[in-house]
Amino acid sequence: MEFNTMSIITLLIGLVVGALIIFIINKVSGVGAEKKAEKLINDAKKEAEKHKRDSLLELKEESFKLKQETDKEIKEKKLEIQASEERLLQREKSLDKREEMLQNRDNLLEQKDNNLTALQKQVQEKDIKMDELLKEEMDKLESIAKFSKEKAHDLIMKRVESDMEIEIAEFIKEKEAEARLEVDEKAKNLLVNSMEKYSNDVTNIQTVSTINLPNDEMKGRLIGREGRNIRTIEAVTGVDLIIDDTPEAIVISSFDPFRREIAKQTIETLIKDGRIHPTRIEEIYDKVSKDMNTRVTEIGKNAVYELGLSKIDPELVNYIGKLNFRTSYGQNALQHSIEVANLCGIMASELGENVMLAKRAGLLHDIGKSIDFEVEGSHVDIGVDIAKKYGEDEVVINSIASHHGDAEQTSIISCLVQIADTLSAARPGARNDSMENYIKRLETLESLGNSFEGVDKSYAMQAGREIRVIVKPDEVDDLKSFKIARELKSKIESEMQYPGTIKITVIRETRAQEEAK
Repeated sequence: MEFNTMSIITLLIGLVVGALIIFIINKVSGVGAEKKAEKLINDAKKEAEKHKRDSLLELKEESFKLKQETDKEIKEKKLEIQASEERLLQREKSLDKREEMLQNRDNLLEQKDNNLTALQKQVQEKDIKMDELLKEEMDKLESIAKFSKEKAHDLIMKRVESDMEIEIAEFIKEKEAEARLEVDEKAKNLLVNSMEKYSNDVTNIQTVSTINLPNDEMKGRLIGREGRNIRTIEAVTGVDLIIDDTPEAIVISSFDPFRREIAKQTIETLIKDGRIHPTRIEEIYDKVSKDMNTRVTEIGKNAVYELGLSKIDPELVNYIGKLNFRTSYGQNALQHSIEVANLCGIMASELGENVMLAKRAGLLHDIGKSIDFEVEGSHVDIGVDIAKKYGEDEVVINSIASHHGDAEQTSIISCLVQIADTLSAARPGARNDSMENYIKRLETLESLGNSFEGVDKSYAMQAGREIRVIVKPDEVDDLKSFKIARELKSKIESEMQYPGTIKITVIRETRAQEEAK
Protein backbone atom coordinates (compact mmCIF):
# COMPACT_ATOMS: atom_id res chain seq x y z
CA MET A 1 0.00 0.00 0.00
CA GLU A 2 2.78 2.35 1.01
CA PHE A 3 4.54 1.38 -2.17
CA ASN A 4 1.58 2.36 -4.26
CA THR A 5 1.17 5.66 -2.41
CA MET A 6 4.84 6.43 -2.91
CA SER A 7 4.51 5.57 -6.54
CA ILE A 8 1.55 7.86 -6.96
CA ILE A 9 3.28 10.69 -5.05
CA THR A 10 6.40 10.20 -7.10
CA LEU A 11 4.31 10.25 -10.28
CA LEU A 12 2.53 13.42 -9.25
CA ILE A 13 5.81 15.08 -8.37
CA GLY A 14 7.16 14.03 -11.80
CA LEU A 15 4.14 15.44 -13.51
CA VAL A 16 4.45 18.76 -11.63
CA VAL A 17 8.16 18.96 -12.33
CA GLY A 18 7.54 18.15 -16.04
CA ALA A 19 4.83 20.78 -16.24
CA LEU A 20 7.14 23.36 -14.68
CA ILE A 21 9.91 22.45 -17.07
CA ILE A 22 7.53 22.73 -20.04
CA PHE A 23 6.24 26.11 -18.81
CA ILE A 24 9.76 27.41 -18.35
CA ILE A 25 10.73 26.21 -21.83
CA ASN A 26 7.65 27.83 -23.41
CA LYS A 27 8.32 31.08 -21.57
CA VAL A 28 11.90 31.17 -22.74
CA SER A 29 10.80 30.34 -26.34
CA GLY A 30 8.10 33.10 -26.33
CA VAL A 31 10.60 35.76 -25.31
CA GLY A 32 12.97 34.77 -28.22
CA ALA A 33 10.13 34.84 -30.75
CA GLU A 34 9.02 38.32 -29.70
CA LYS A 35 12.54 39.59 -30.12
CA LYS A 36 12.80 38.01 -33.54
CA ALA A 37 9.43 39.38 -34.59
CA GLU A 38 10.38 42.86 -33.42
CA LYS A 39 13.61 42.61 -35.30
CA LEU A 40 11.82 41.49 -38.49
CA ILE A 41 9.36 44.36 -38.21
CA ASN A 42 12.15 46.86 -37.81
CA ASP A 43 14.00 45.40 -40.81
CA ALA A 44 10.81 45.54 -42.90
CA LYS A 45 10.24 49.20 -41.96
CA LYS A 46 13.79 50.04 -42.93
CA GLU A 47 13.37 48.21 -46.24
CA ALA A 48 10.06 49.96 -46.96
CA GLU A 49 11.60 53.39 -46.23
CA LYS A 50 14.48 52.53 -48.54
CA HIS A 51 12.07 51.50 -51.32
CA LYS A 52 10.04 54.64 -50.75
CA ARG A 53 13.13 56.82 -51.09
CA ASP A 54 14.15 54.94 -54.28
CA SER A 55 10.64 55.30 -55.79
CA LEU A 56 10.58 59.01 -55.04
CA LEU A 57 13.95 59.41 -56.69
CA GLU A 58 12.74 57.52 -59.77
CA LEU A 59 9.55 59.60 -59.94
CA LYS A 60 11.56 62.80 -59.71
CA GLU A 61 13.85 61.58 -62.51
CA GLU A 62 10.87 60.60 -64.68
CA SER A 63 9.19 63.96 -64.07
CA PHE A 64 12.37 65.79 -64.94
CA LYS A 65 12.83 63.81 -68.17
CA LEU A 66 9.16 64.31 -69.13
CA LYS A 67 9.44 68.03 -68.47
CA GLN A 68 12.58 68.22 -70.62
CA GLU A 69 10.89 66.35 -73.50
CA THR A 70 7.76 68.51 -73.23
CA ASP A 71 9.85 71.67 -73.26
CA LYS A 72 11.71 70.36 -76.31
CA GLU A 73 8.49 69.56 -78.20
CA ILE A 74 7.03 72.96 -77.32
CA LYS A 75 10.17 74.62 -78.58
CA GLU A 76 10.05 72.64 -81.84
CA LYS A 77 6.35 73.50 -82.33
CA LYS A 78 7.10 77.14 -81.73
CA LEU A 79 9.85 76.97 -84.37
CA GLU A 80 7.50 75.27 -86.86
CA ILE A 81 4.77 77.83 -86.22
CA GLN A 82 7.29 80.62 -86.61
CA ALA A 83 8.52 79.10 -89.93
CA SER A 84 4.90 78.73 -91.16
CA GLU A 85 4.18 82.32 -90.27
CA GLU A 86 7.27 83.41 -92.18
CA ARG A 87 6.19 81.38 -95.22
CA LEU A 88 2.68 82.84 -95.07
CA LEU A 89 4.13 86.32 -94.87
CA GLN A 90 6.32 85.61 -97.91
CA ARG A 91 3.33 84.19 -99.82
CA GLU A 92 1.23 87.23 -98.94
CA LYS A 93 4.03 89.47 -100.17
CA SER A 94 4.32 87.49 -103.44
CA LEU A 95 0.52 87.59 -103.91
CA ASP A 96 0.58 91.32 -103.33
CA LYS A 97 3.32 91.67 -105.93
CA ARG A 98 1.40 89.45 -108.40
CA GLU A 99 -1.78 91.44 -107.85
CA GLU A 100 0.15 94.63 -108.43
CA MET A 101 1.64 93.17 -111.65
CA LEU A 102 -1.80 92.06 -112.86
CA GLN A 103 -3.21 95.48 -112.14
CA ASN A 104 -0.38 97.06 -114.10
CA ARG A 105 -0.99 94.61 -116.97
CA ASP A 106 -4.71 95.43 -116.98
CA ASN A 107 -3.87 99.10 -117.14
CA LEU A 108 -1.47 98.47 -120.02
CA LEU A 109 -4.05 96.36 -121.89
CA GLU A 110 -6.69 98.99 -121.41
CA GLN A 111 -4.29 101.63 -122.67
CA LYS A 112 -3.41 99.47 -125.71
CA ASP A 113 -7.12 98.88 -126.36
CA ASN A 114 -7.71 102.58 -126.36
CA ASN A 115 -4.75 103.09 -128.66
CA LEU A 116 -6.02 100.39 -131.06
CA THR A 117 -9.48 101.95 -131.12
CA ALA A 118 -7.96 105.28 -131.97
CA LEU A 119 -5.76 103.72 -134.65
CA GLN A 120 -8.77 101.86 -136.09
CA LYS A 121 -10.65 105.13 -136.39
CA GLN A 122 -7.67 106.70 -138.09
CA VAL A 123 -7.40 103.77 -140.53
CA GLN A 124 -11.12 103.97 -141.33
CA GLU A 125 -10.81 107.69 -141.98
CA LYS A 126 -7.80 107.08 -144.21
CA ASP A 127 -9.68 104.34 -146.11
CA ILE A 128 -12.56 106.72 -146.73
CA LYS A 129 -10.16 109.39 -147.93
CA MET A 130 -8.35 106.81 -150.07
CA ASP A 131 -11.59 105.69 -151.71
CA GLU A 132 -12.47 109.30 -152.44
CA LEU A 133 -9.03 109.94 -153.90
CA LEU A 134 -9.19 106.76 -156.02
CA LYS A 135 -12.60 107.76 -157.31
CA GLU A 136 -11.31 111.23 -158.19
CA GLU A 137 -8.26 109.72 -159.90
CA MET A 138 -10.46 107.27 -161.83
CA ASP A 139 -12.71 110.10 -162.98
CA LYS A 140 -9.68 112.12 -164.07
CA LEU A 141 -8.22 109.11 -165.92
CA GLU A 142 -11.53 108.43 -167.71
CA SER A 143 -11.82 112.10 -168.70
CA ILE A 144 -8.21 112.22 -169.95
CA ALA A 145 -8.34 108.85 -171.79
CA LYS A 146 -11.94 109.38 -172.93
CA PHE A 147 -12.42 105.65 -172.08
CA SER A 148 -14.76 104.20 -169.44
CA LYS A 149 -13.73 101.63 -166.84
CA GLU A 150 -16.01 98.96 -168.35
CA LYS A 151 -14.60 99.40 -171.85
CA ALA A 152 -11.05 99.20 -170.50
CA HIS A 153 -11.97 95.96 -168.66
CA ASP A 154 -13.40 94.42 -171.83
CA LEU A 155 -10.33 95.41 -173.86
CA ILE A 156 -7.96 93.89 -171.29
CA MET A 157 -10.02 90.67 -171.15
CA LYS A 158 -9.90 90.33 -174.95
CA ARG A 159 -6.14 90.67 -174.88
CA VAL A 160 -5.82 88.15 -172.05
CA GLU A 161 -8.15 85.76 -173.88
CA SER A 162 -6.07 85.90 -177.05
CA ASP A 163 -2.89 85.35 -175.03
CA MET A 164 -4.40 82.44 -173.12
CA GLU A 165 -5.86 80.55 -176.09
CA ILE A 166 -2.92 78.16 -176.27
CA GLU A 167 -3.00 77.49 -172.52
CA ILE A 168 -6.77 76.96 -172.64
CA ALA A 169 -6.36 74.45 -175.47
CA GLU A 170 -3.72 72.55 -173.47
CA PHE A 171 -5.98 72.61 -170.39
CA ILE A 172 -8.89 71.16 -172.40
CA LYS A 173 -6.62 68.47 -173.80
CA GLU A 174 -5.53 67.44 -170.29
CA LYS A 175 -9.14 67.31 -169.10
CA GLU A 176 -10.07 65.15 -172.07
CA ALA A 177 -7.26 62.72 -171.20
CA GLU A 178 -8.50 62.54 -167.59
CA ALA A 179 -12.04 61.94 -168.85
CA ARG A 180 -10.81 59.03 -171.01
CA LEU A 181 -9.21 57.48 -167.94
CA GLU A 182 -12.45 57.79 -165.95
CA VAL A 183 -14.82 56.72 -168.70
CA ASP A 184 -14.06 53.00 -168.26
CA GLU A 185 -14.95 53.12 -164.55
CA LYS A 186 -18.10 55.12 -165.24
CA ALA A 187 -19.11 52.73 -168.01
CA LYS A 188 -18.73 49.77 -165.64
CA ASN A 189 -20.89 51.43 -163.02
CA LEU A 190 -23.54 52.31 -165.59
CA LEU A 191 -23.57 48.74 -166.88
CA VAL A 192 -23.85 47.28 -163.40
CA ASN A 193 -26.58 49.74 -162.36
CA SER A 194 -28.57 48.81 -165.45
CA MET A 195 -28.23 45.09 -164.79
CA GLU A 196 -29.23 45.55 -161.14
CA LYS A 197 -32.78 46.49 -162.17
CA TYR A 198 -33.27 42.82 -163.03
CA SER A 199 -32.50 41.79 -159.42
CA ASN A 200 -35.11 39.39 -157.99
CA ASP A 201 -34.73 36.58 -155.41
CA VAL A 202 -36.90 34.32 -153.23
CA THR A 203 -35.73 31.50 -150.96
CA ASN A 204 -37.55 28.68 -149.16
CA ILE A 205 -36.81 25.48 -147.25
CA GLN A 206 -37.64 21.80 -147.77
CA THR A 207 -38.22 20.06 -144.47
CA VAL A 208 -39.06 16.45 -145.41
CA SER A 209 -37.38 13.53 -147.17
CA THR A 210 -39.05 10.36 -148.46
CA ILE A 211 -37.53 6.86 -148.17
CA ASN A 212 -38.80 4.05 -150.39
CA LEU A 213 -39.27 0.65 -148.67
CA PRO A 214 -38.94 -2.79 -150.28
CA ASN A 215 -42.30 -3.78 -148.76
CA ASP A 216 -44.85 -2.67 -146.17
CA GLU A 217 -43.58 -5.28 -143.71
CA MET A 218 -40.48 -3.13 -143.24
CA LYS A 219 -42.66 -0.44 -141.57
CA GLY A 220 -43.44 -2.84 -138.71
CA ARG A 221 -39.77 -3.70 -138.32
CA LEU A 222 -38.83 -0.01 -138.22
CA ILE A 223 -41.48 0.60 -135.55
CA GLY A 224 -40.27 -2.41 -133.51
CA ARG A 225 -41.81 -4.10 -130.51
CA GLU A 226 -43.86 -1.52 -128.58
CA GLY A 227 -42.30 1.19 -130.77
CA ARG A 228 -38.79 0.87 -129.34
CA ASN A 229 -37.03 1.03 -132.75
CA ILE A 230 -38.80 4.18 -133.95
CA ARG A 231 -38.22 5.86 -130.57
CA THR A 232 -34.50 5.03 -130.76
CA ILE A 233 -34.25 6.32 -134.34
CA GLU A 234 -35.93 9.62 -133.45
CA ALA A 235 -33.89 10.04 -130.25
CA VAL A 236 -30.53 9.28 -131.90
CA THR A 237 -31.00 11.15 -135.18
CA GLY A 238 -33.08 14.07 -133.84
CA VAL A 239 -35.71 13.84 -136.63
CA ASP A 240 -39.38 12.93 -136.77
CA LEU A 241 -40.17 9.64 -138.51
CA ILE A 242 -43.64 9.69 -140.11
CA ILE A 243 -45.02 6.19 -140.90
CA ASP A 244 -48.52 6.40 -142.38
CA ASP A 245 -50.67 4.48 -144.89
CA THR A 246 -48.54 5.50 -147.88
CA PRO A 247 -47.55 2.21 -149.54
CA GLU A 248 -43.88 1.26 -149.37
CA ALA A 249 -42.73 4.69 -148.22
CA ILE A 250 -41.96 6.61 -145.02
CA VAL A 251 -41.24 10.31 -144.47
CA ILE A 252 -38.45 11.95 -142.45
CA SER A 253 -39.22 15.45 -141.16
CA SER A 254 -36.65 17.93 -139.77
CA PHE A 255 -35.77 21.58 -140.22
CA ASP A 256 -32.05 20.67 -140.20
CA PRO A 257 -31.25 19.34 -143.70
CA PHE A 258 -27.89 17.90 -142.68
CA ARG A 259 -29.42 15.97 -139.78
CA ARG A 260 -32.23 14.84 -142.08
CA GLU A 261 -29.72 13.47 -144.61
CA ILE A 262 -27.83 11.55 -141.88
CA ALA A 263 -31.11 10.06 -140.68
CA LYS A 264 -32.06 9.11 -144.25
CA GLN A 265 -28.78 7.30 -144.87
CA THR A 266 -28.96 5.61 -141.45
CA ILE A 267 -32.44 4.20 -142.15
CA GLU A 268 -31.51 3.15 -145.71
CA THR A 269 -28.44 1.33 -144.34
CA LEU A 270 -30.58 -0.40 -141.68
CA ILE A 271 -33.06 -1.52 -144.35
CA LYS A 272 -30.27 -3.00 -146.46
CA ASP A 273 -28.61 -4.60 -143.44
CA GLY A 274 -31.85 -6.11 -142.15
CA ARG A 275 -30.80 -6.09 -138.50
CA ILE A 276 -32.98 -3.43 -136.91
CA HIS A 277 -32.72 -3.05 -133.12
CA PRO A 278 -31.67 -0.17 -130.78
CA THR A 279 -28.01 -1.17 -130.48
CA ARG A 280 -27.61 -1.65 -134.22
CA ILE A 281 -29.36 1.69 -134.88
CA GLU A 282 -26.82 3.52 -132.69
CA GLU A 283 -23.88 1.74 -134.37
CA ILE A 284 -25.11 2.56 -137.87
CA TYR A 285 -25.82 6.19 -136.88
CA ASP A 286 -22.27 6.69 -135.52
CA LYS A 287 -20.75 5.19 -138.65
CA VAL A 288 -22.94 7.25 -141.00
CA SER A 289 -22.15 10.46 -139.05
CA LYS A 290 -18.40 9.91 -139.46
CA ASP A 291 -18.83 9.03 -143.13
CA MET A 292 -21.02 12.10 -143.69
CA ASN A 293 -18.40 14.47 -142.21
CA THR A 294 -15.80 12.99 -144.56
CA ARG A 295 -18.23 13.20 -147.47
CA VAL A 296 -19.08 16.82 -146.67
CA THR A 297 -15.39 17.78 -146.69
CA GLU A 298 -14.84 15.98 -150.02
CA ILE A 299 -17.86 17.73 -151.56
CA GLY A 300 -16.52 21.10 -150.41
CA LYS A 301 -13.04 20.34 -151.78
CA ASN A 302 -14.47 19.31 -155.14
CA ALA A 303 -16.46 22.56 -155.38
CA VAL A 304 -13.37 24.64 -154.58
CA TYR A 305 -11.26 22.63 -157.03
CA GLU A 306 -13.90 22.97 -159.75
CA LEU A 307 -13.78 26.77 -159.46
CA GLY A 308 -9.97 26.88 -159.27
CA LEU A 309 -9.91 28.68 -155.91
CA SER A 310 -7.13 28.37 -153.32
CA LYS A 311 -6.26 29.25 -149.73
CA ILE A 312 -9.66 28.49 -148.23
CA ASP A 313 -9.73 27.47 -144.56
CA PRO A 314 -10.54 23.72 -144.06
CA GLU A 315 -13.47 24.55 -141.76
CA LEU A 316 -14.85 26.91 -144.39
CA VAL A 317 -14.53 24.10 -146.95
CA ASN A 318 -16.66 21.97 -144.61
CA TYR A 319 -19.33 24.70 -144.53
CA ILE A 320 -19.27 24.77 -148.36
CA GLY A 321 -19.84 21.01 -148.43
CA LYS A 322 -22.85 21.33 -146.13
CA LEU A 323 -24.55 23.53 -148.74
CA ASN A 324 -25.03 20.33 -150.78
CA PHE A 325 -27.76 19.33 -148.29
CA ARG A 326 -29.60 22.67 -148.39
CA THR A 327 -32.27 23.51 -150.97
CA SER A 328 -34.31 26.57 -151.96
CA TYR A 329 -37.52 25.73 -153.81
CA GLY A 330 -35.92 22.47 -154.85
CA GLN A 331 -32.70 24.14 -156.08
CA ASN A 332 -29.55 22.66 -154.53
CA ALA A 333 -27.79 25.41 -152.57
CA LEU A 334 -24.25 24.22 -153.46
CA GLN A 335 -25.04 23.94 -157.16
CA HIS A 336 -26.65 27.37 -156.96
CA SER A 337 -23.50 28.81 -155.30
CA ILE A 338 -21.21 27.22 -157.92
CA GLU A 339 -23.46 28.59 -160.67
CA VAL A 340 -23.34 32.08 -159.11
CA ALA A 341 -19.53 31.86 -158.82
CA ASN A 342 -19.17 30.94 -162.51
CA LEU A 343 -21.51 33.73 -163.59
CA CYS A 344 -19.61 36.23 -161.44
CA GLY A 345 -16.31 35.08 -162.94
CA ILE A 346 -17.62 35.49 -166.51
CA MET A 347 -19.01 38.98 -165.88
CA ALA A 348 -15.89 40.05 -163.95
CA SER A 349 -13.65 38.99 -166.84
CA GLU A 350 -15.81 40.99 -169.27
CA LEU A 351 -15.56 44.07 -167.03
CA GLY A 352 -11.84 43.67 -166.30
CA GLU A 353 -12.35 42.92 -162.58
CA ASN A 354 -10.60 40.31 -160.38
CA VAL A 355 -12.04 36.99 -161.64
CA MET A 356 -10.86 34.84 -158.73
CA LEU A 357 -12.18 37.29 -156.13
CA ALA A 358 -15.52 37.42 -157.97
CA LYS A 359 -15.76 33.61 -158.01
CA ARG A 360 -14.87 33.46 -154.32
CA ALA A 361 -17.58 36.00 -153.46
CA GLY A 362 -20.11 34.10 -155.60
CA LEU A 363 -19.32 30.76 -153.98
CA LEU A 364 -19.55 32.12 -150.42
CA HIS A 365 -22.56 34.45 -150.88
CA ASP A 366 -24.98 31.90 -149.34
CA ILE A 367 -22.48 30.26 -146.93
CA GLY A 368 -24.74 31.20 -143.99
CA LYS A 369 -27.34 28.69 -145.22
CA SER A 370 -25.02 25.83 -144.24
CA ILE A 371 -25.71 26.42 -140.53
CA ASP A 372 -28.79 28.66 -140.50
CA PHE A 373 -30.69 25.87 -138.72
CA GLU A 374 -28.05 25.73 -135.96
CA VAL A 375 -27.50 29.47 -135.34
CA GLU A 376 -30.08 32.22 -134.83
CA GLY A 377 -30.32 34.96 -137.45
CA SER A 378 -30.74 35.28 -141.21
CA HIS A 379 -28.34 33.44 -143.53
CA VAL A 380 -26.92 36.85 -144.59
CA ASP A 381 -25.87 37.80 -141.03
CA ILE A 382 -24.55 34.30 -140.34
CA GLY A 383 -22.58 34.33 -143.61
CA VAL A 384 -21.00 37.71 -142.77
CA ASP A 385 -19.92 36.39 -139.35
CA ILE A 386 -18.41 33.26 -140.93
CA ALA A 387 -16.52 35.29 -143.56
CA LYS A 388 -15.13 37.64 -140.90
CA LYS A 389 -14.15 34.71 -138.67
CA TYR A 390 -12.01 33.13 -141.42
CA GLY A 391 -10.46 36.42 -142.60
CA GLU A 392 -12.13 36.77 -145.99
CA ASP A 393 -11.60 39.87 -148.13
CA GLU A 394 -13.79 42.94 -147.48
CA VAL A 395 -15.22 42.58 -151.00
CA VAL A 396 -16.39 39.05 -150.17
CA ILE A 397 -17.91 40.18 -146.86
CA ASN A 398 -19.76 43.06 -148.53
CA SER A 399 -20.97 40.71 -151.30
CA ILE A 400 -22.49 38.39 -148.69
CA ALA A 401 -24.05 41.29 -146.76
CA SER A 402 -25.53 43.04 -149.79
CA HIS A 403 -26.66 40.24 -152.15
CA HIS A 404 -30.26 40.60 -150.90
CA GLY A 405 -30.13 44.40 -150.63
CA ASP A 406 -29.66 44.37 -146.82
CA ALA A 407 -26.52 46.54 -147.03
CA GLU A 408 -25.01 49.09 -149.40
CA GLN A 409 -22.79 47.63 -152.13
CA THR A 410 -19.26 49.02 -152.01
CA SER A 411 -17.75 47.33 -155.08
CA ILE A 412 -18.63 46.19 -158.59
CA ILE A 413 -18.11 42.56 -157.56
CA SER A 414 -20.83 42.94 -154.90
CA CYS A 415 -23.23 44.07 -157.63
CA LEU A 416 -22.17 41.14 -159.84
CA VAL A 417 -22.93 38.67 -157.03
CA GLN A 418 -26.44 40.05 -156.64
CA ILE A 419 -27.03 39.87 -160.40
CA ALA A 420 -25.63 36.33 -160.70
CA ASP A 421 -27.70 35.20 -157.68
CA THR A 422 -30.84 36.45 -159.42
CA LEU A 423 -29.91 34.88 -162.76
CA SER A 424 -29.26 31.49 -161.18
CA ALA A 425 -32.52 31.53 -159.24
CA ALA A 426 -34.54 32.79 -162.22
CA ARG A 427 -33.18 30.20 -164.65
CA PRO A 428 -36.13 28.19 -166.11
CA GLY A 429 -36.71 25.06 -164.03
CA ALA A 430 -34.26 26.10 -161.29
CA ARG A 431 -37.00 26.57 -158.71
CA ASN A 432 -40.43 25.04 -158.45
CA ASP A 433 -42.42 27.97 -157.08
CA SER A 434 -45.45 28.76 -159.20
CA MET A 435 -46.14 32.21 -160.61
CA GLU A 436 -49.60 32.19 -158.99
CA ASN A 437 -48.19 31.67 -155.48
CA TYR A 438 -45.53 34.30 -156.04
CA ILE A 439 -48.01 36.95 -157.24
CA LYS A 440 -50.45 36.07 -154.47
CA ARG A 441 -47.74 36.53 -151.83
CA LEU A 442 -46.83 39.97 -153.19
CA GLU A 443 -50.48 41.04 -153.38
CA THR A 444 -51.07 39.91 -149.79
CA LEU A 445 -48.02 41.81 -148.61
CA GLU A 446 -49.12 45.03 -150.31
CA SER A 447 -52.71 44.68 -149.09
CA LEU A 448 -51.47 44.35 -145.50
CA GLY A 449 -49.43 47.53 -145.95
CA ASN A 450 -52.41 49.41 -147.41
CA SER A 451 -54.73 48.30 -144.58
CA PHE A 452 -53.43 50.96 -142.16
CA GLU A 453 -55.02 54.39 -141.86
CA GLY A 454 -52.94 57.20 -143.35
CA VAL A 455 -51.07 54.95 -145.82
CA ASP A 456 -50.85 56.35 -149.35
CA LYS A 457 -49.19 53.45 -151.21
CA SER A 458 -47.36 50.19 -150.48
CA TYR A 459 -44.79 48.49 -152.70
CA ALA A 460 -43.50 44.91 -152.35
CA MET A 461 -39.85 44.81 -153.43
CA GLN A 462 -36.95 42.37 -153.67
CA ALA A 463 -39.35 39.52 -154.61
CA GLY A 464 -41.29 39.97 -151.41
CA ARG A 465 -38.27 40.31 -149.13
CA GLU A 466 -38.99 44.02 -148.53
CA ILE A 467 -42.07 46.23 -148.33
CA ARG A 468 -41.98 50.02 -148.52
CA VAL A 469 -45.00 51.87 -147.13
CA ILE A 470 -45.45 55.54 -148.11
CA VAL A 471 -47.68 57.44 -145.67
CA LYS A 472 -49.47 60.78 -146.00
CA PRO A 473 -47.38 63.37 -144.12
CA ASP A 474 -50.37 65.50 -143.21
CA GLU A 475 -52.15 62.54 -141.52
CA VAL A 476 -49.25 60.54 -140.07
CA ASP A 477 -46.48 62.02 -137.90
CA ASP A 478 -43.04 60.50 -137.19
CA LEU A 479 -44.13 58.65 -134.05
CA LYS A 480 -47.11 57.09 -135.82
CA SER A 481 -44.77 55.97 -138.61
CA PHE A 482 -42.83 53.84 -136.13
CA LYS A 483 -46.11 52.49 -134.76
CA ILE A 484 -47.28 51.48 -138.25
CA ALA A 485 -43.97 49.67 -138.87
CA ARG A 486 -44.32 47.66 -135.62
CA GLU A 487 -47.97 46.81 -136.20
CA LEU A 488 -47.30 45.80 -139.82
CA LYS A 489 -44.48 43.52 -138.63
CA SER A 490 -46.84 41.78 -136.19
CA LYS A 491 -49.54 41.49 -138.85
CA ILE A 492 -47.18 39.94 -141.41
CA GLU A 493 -45.83 37.42 -138.88
CA SER A 494 -49.32 36.34 -137.82
CA GLU A 495 -51.12 36.31 -141.19
CA MET A 496 -48.51 35.32 -143.79
CA GLN A 497 -46.28 32.38 -144.57
CA TYR A 498 -43.04 33.45 -146.22
CA PRO A 499 -39.43 32.31 -146.63
CA GLY A 500 -36.57 34.11 -144.86
CA THR A 501 -37.22 37.61 -143.56
CA ILE A 502 -39.16 40.67 -144.76
CA LYS A 503 -37.74 44.17 -144.31
CA ILE A 504 -40.35 46.84 -143.51
CA THR A 505 -39.68 50.50 -144.36
CA VAL A 506 -42.20 53.26 -143.61
CA ILE A 507 -41.47 56.48 -145.54
CA ARG A 508 -42.86 59.87 -144.55
CA GLU A 509 -41.72 62.89 -146.54
CA THR A 510 -42.94 66.44 -147.16
CA ARG A 511 -42.46 68.03 -150.57
CA ALA A 512 -42.85 71.73 -151.35
CA GLN A 513 -43.58 72.34 -155.05
CA GLU A 514 -44.24 75.49 -157.07
CA GLU A 515 -44.61 76.11 -160.79
CA ALA A 516 -43.05 79.17 -162.41
CA LYS A 517 -45.07 80.64 -165.27
